[in-house]
Amino acid sequence: MTTNHQYTSKIVWTGNLGDGTKTYRGYERTWEIRTPGKSVVQCSNDPLLGGNPALHNPEDLLLSALSSCHMLWYLHLASTAGIAVSAYEDFPLGLGETEKNGAGRFLQVILKPNIVVPAGTNLTKADAIHHEIHNYCYIARSVAFPVTFEATYREL
Repeated sequence: MTTNHQYTSKIVWTGNLGDGTKTYRGYERTWEIRTPGKSVVQCSNDPLLGGNPALHNPEDLLLSALSSCHMLWYLHLASTAGIAVSAYEDFPLGLGETEKNGAGRFLQVILKPNIVVPAGTNLTKADAIHHEIHNYCYIARSVAFPVTFEATYREL
């Protein structure tokens, strides 16, 4: 049986400098993500397109969502498999392209988690979990580009 879910968010453009979009350079590409009961996230366009490099952009958010979803499913499946993960960090890399007309897209994402497990852990079994995640991760199942992983493990 399938269960349907709804997710909501409020996006508020904050870049009106007084004349709206009257001129191309007369407004900022900034906005806020306002989700009830949660901290406001200030965002900007990609710095390659004139955005503020100190703020999150849509590409950062997609990459982070994908990595986070993978991590959460990895932790769940590791626990189920009897693998005790004590630390997990990921350094995902998104590879994209921009066409001459400005249209862009992700071509691939490579997840690069560093995972700490107890000494003696079956690392082949721990690594195999990554191959199962694409069956579950909401974000990974929704994107139109390949997601691969290059995990490293440290035993304590």
